[in-house]
Amino acid sequence: MNSQFHTDVLVVGGGTGGTAAAIQAARSGAKTMLVSEFPWLGGMLTSAGVSVPDGNELEAWQTGLWGAFLRELQQCQPEGLDHSWVSFFSFDPRIGAQIFARWVQELPNLNWLVGQVPQAVLRQGDRIFGVEFAEFTVTAEITIDATELGDLLALAEIPYRWGWEWRSQWGEPSAPIAPNELTTKYPVQAPTWVGLMQDFGDAIAPVILPPPSYNPEIFAGAWESYGAEQFLDYGRLPGNLFMLNWPICGNDYGEGLDRLVTSTTARSEFLQESLWHTQGFLHYIQTQLGRRYGLAEGVFPSYANRVGAYSRAPLHHSGAYALHPYYRESRRVVGMATVREQDILPLAEGRVAALPVASTDKVNAIAIGNYANDHHYPGFDFPLRSKSIRWGGRWTGTPFTIPYHCLIPAAIDGFLACEQNISVSHIANGATRLQPVVMNLGQAAGMAAAMCISRGCQPRELPVRDVQEALLQEPHCPAAIVPLFNSSPASPDWLEWQRYYLDRPEEYPASGNHWGKKGQGDKGATTNDLLPITHYSGTFHRRDVQDYTLTISTPEELQGHDWTLVTLRSPIDEKLETYPDNQPIAVYGRLNHAGRWLLVEEIEPIVNH
Repeated sequence: MNSQFHTDVLVVGGGTGGTAAAIQAARSGAKTMLVSEFPWLGGMLTSAGVSVPDGNELEAWQTGLWGAFLRELQQCQPEGLDHSWVSFFSFDPRIGAQIFARWVQELPNLNWLVGQVPQAVLRQGDRIFGVEFAEFTVTAEITIDATELGDLLALAEIPYRWGWEWRSQWGEPSAPIAPNELTTKYPVQAPTWVGLMQDFGDAIAPVILPPPSYNPEIFAGAWESYGAEQFLDYGRLPGNLFMLNWPICGNDYGEGLDRLVTSTTARSEFLQESLWHTQGFLHYIQTQLGRRYGLAEGVFPSYANRVGAYSRAPLHHSGAYALHPYYRESRRVVGMATVREQDILPLAEGRVAALPVASTDKVNAIAIGNYANDHHYPGFDFPLRSKSIRWGGRWTGTPFTIPYHCLIPAAIDGFLACEQNISVSHIANGATRLQPVVMNLGQAAGMAAAMCISRGCQPRELPVRDVQEALLQEPHCPAAIVPLFNSSPASPDWLEWQRYYLDRPEEYPASGNHWGKKGQGDKGATTNDLLPITHYSGTFHRRDVQDYTLTISTPEELQGHDWTLVTLRSPIDEKLETYPDNQPIAVYGRLNHAGRWLLVEEIEPIVNH
């Protein structure tokens, strides 16, 4: 007979959003149970191997649990986070998993159970009240679906979307007018089974065997436009490791994507093929670049005899393959609100998207994202409306916000979503699916669930302004709600400006900069202050708008070399924008050799004698 448990908040799935939701719910006082399939928590960031996350990189967006995670990484990874060129933060996934496990284990009111997937959802009328697993059943006041593919939506028969919407539905500018070859072949974005390679320093790496039905032609030209070294540096990690999550003739896999949601057997078949596809890509890399490069050893836990119903694909395992694919899209709940492409695009002549305002004329936002918008369909180039800007000497995405009501089903109580399963269009999912955004969503879902428990109400009955205030004043890691480039939690007036625009959305500036100086500027530690920085001096060059270089004079070993200057800090961005061309400059920062940039933390005034 199955064991029976009861809890206030049940989180099903230990991914990025689910882990954040469980931690926040427990920190907020709710008795919480987290049930995960895999032995690592963190999902995309850890067990799926994408430990070079995209988005929310600017200091102003490094808030909430996402900011706390970055600060923990800086403290726990002595080599720092400046290794790859696709991200400002690259880390050993083992360290990320250790951080999440420690956070969970520190909470006495959070019970984490491993190795289970949902079998059935307990539903009575329009109310969800628990989940049945193979070995036990859990009843709960609030259930959070944090599965990688929105499995609770299907099990509970909660209305959801899977696949494309046409332009006629919401008027999204990038949506297709009608079905075509692309939409037929790829109903959703292709996932990637991440693999890790290692530089052994000599031609001694063990041979990577080819998978069944190996075809090297599908990988030809993968790094043709980059060169082998730059290709590998894309996902460089500490310890001579390389993360392989490569979209160009690489290991994205999208054959028969509907199999992910049709049956357990069909999903297992897809997973096996996806894993073999990555094995083939790594074998191809070794055959082309030599046996200096082989499978990483001992990174991911050996988990060949998998417990879950959806993950029984046998592994060619050396600790080099992630525990499951990096899913870019899942079933998406039909919610009280839906994020569309228009909601993430910048205002006219602006650098930010409009704040979402509900029918009550109140701002409905609970999380910030800023990723550009990126879709993966192997063999196809799918154009999307641009939402990128130049800032801090580089390209970044215009910030947008996620409304609270896209976490809540339109007509079901006792339930929240917090992964790629939120109410979002297929097009907008390309920007909302990223790790930092999902972590922020999870924190908001956990906060809302705990507040529902303490107030005895349903998520749809919870005033959004109360959720916002709780997130802003979260004692461990306050989370920003309103994107403001020139205001971080280190600013003494940060909370004041957040509240100001939440209460006056009509005054929110299209520039994304608050219009006054109510405080004394940024004070206190930031994420990047936790590691030593180095002094560099030389000549400043303005190549174009938001495009700067430094010709180094000191340190001597770099003399004469040009490095691109970038920053994640608003005060430094402002100084670089007005710094005179071809003039001496001295800065404090850190070099990133993969991207060949100098990340500037401070600019030292030049004193003329």
